[in-house]
This record gives sequence, C-alpha cells and structure tokens, in this order.
Amino acid sequence: MRLVLLGAPGSGKGTQATRLKETLGVPHISTGDLLRAAVSAGTPLGLKAKEVMDAGHLVSDDIVLGMLEERLSQDDARAGFILDGYPRNLAQADALDGLLSRLRQPLDVVVKFEVPSDAIIGRVEQRFKAEGRADDNPDTVRKRLEVYAEQTAPVANFYAQRHLLKVVDGVGPIDEVTERITGVLPRGTAPAGG
Repeated sequence: MRLVLLGAPGSGKGTQATRLKETLGVPHISTGDLLRAAVSAGTPLGLKAKEVMDAGHLVSDDIVLGMLEERLSQDDARAGFILDGYPRNLAQADALDGLLSRLRQPLDVVVKFEVPSDAIIGRVEQRFKAEGRADDNPDTVRKRLEVYAEQTAPVANFYAQRHLLKVVDGVGPIDEVTERITGVLPRGTAPAGG
C-alpha cells in the first residue's frame, strides 16, 4: 500500500499514520519527522531547515524530495509506505509523481482529512503545551494554515484528477477517524472486519 495523507497542520495525519502503519505493515514517513531528526542531529541541512521552520515557512522542495528519495529507497519501504506532510504544493506533487515513477512505486490512494481551522488551532495549542514543539506555537500554526490554504489545498485537485483522492472527516474520536480511513482504502488493504 502506497498512501499519501493530506490535511492541514494539526489535522491528525501523524496520529492516523502511526495507527495505519501497524494495520498496513508499511512505514510511516513524515517529512516533519525527517526534518526534525536533521535539526536534532545538527546537520547542515537540519540547521537550514530549523531556521525556515521556526519562521513558519516551508523547507525548499529540492531538500525535501532528496530526503524522501533516500528514505523511499530503503528496504522497509519497498512494500509500500504512508507519506505524511508531503507533497505540500503542486510542484512537489509533480516531483513526487516523477520520483515514484522512477522507483516503480505508484500511489494507491491519497486520503485528505477535513478538519475546521478552529479545531486545528485548539488541537495544536494542546500539543504545544504538552510537547513544546516550536512549530506548534499558535502564531506559527496560524501562519502555516494560511500557507496550507494557499499552496497545499490545491494538491487535492491534482490527485482528484488522477482518481486517487478520498476525503474523510477528520473530526471525532481517533478510532472513528481510523475506521473512516480504512473504509476508503482500495479493496484488500483494509483490516479484517473493517
């Protein structure tokens, strides 16, 4: 199963990807986690990414695509993957298509989470208090939501035109959202009984 999760920052992509990786038996690949690991390690890329993320901006496409190509080439991703946080704009969606074509791993489905902005801001404020992630600062999140609406939301149309897009309501108990997602996955990929 090769799956992309789309949704605004704080819409629940990471939470659901963590649950789905067990069900589907494929790795959860979060560009945010890849970037945070580079920041934590203090690599040149990580330092550059930290400056950009702290300002509430998105890291450049070429940096993220290079990191993804390296990650998707690893053995555990050969049977599939769950991408969380990428693609974030039309150029990235097009670049991802090219990359997956070269790797001979076309996407099976793209799931978009629908969550109102006020619910997202509330979720992220709670996460900021609990975890203290700099990119969860409420002001930074409001800026990221603006960038999402402008740049990332059109990616849904890109995948809708390719008949890959499924939209799920991302509000409600975590188990219910998981059931909604597994309910839209292509046949043969949903868990038994679901």
